Amino acid sequence: MATSKVIYQSNLRTDSTHIRSGVNVISDAPLDNQGKGAAFSPTDYCATSLAMCMLTIAGIFTQNKDYVIDGSFAEVQKIMASEPRRISEIIVNITFKCSRPLNEKEKLVLQRAAETCPVTKSLHPDITQQFHYLYE
Repeated sequence: MATSKVIYQSNLRTDSTHIRSGVNVISDAPLDNQGKGAAFSPTDYCATSLAMCMLTIAGIFTQNKDYVIDGSFAEVQKIMASEPRRISEIIVNITFKCSRPLNEKEKLVLQRAAETCPVTKSLHPDITQQFHYLYE
């Protein structure tokens, strides 16, 4: 069974539907590649999925802990290269909002869990992945 259906609408825009849930997202080509930049570009989704995956894995990891990370967030910076046009680097700044203070060992284990997410392991090894963590 397919995961999603992607329809090219026109003017460098796609409309994608997640088959199981029916959730819909669109993409537009970025301003620097003939687009309007009116929505996430496909490469924006790729970079953003890294942070989404890291936070999801961190959430799974903390399910059986005595703290939660609800409200934690990530800011993502995508750096493009040319010839060929591609993502060259993704910088993810994660702010963990923990329900109690974590000691240094707990922080390190949480960070390492996040970094084992499937997207980190699926991106091409030529893409530099930088991770920075803050705790609130």
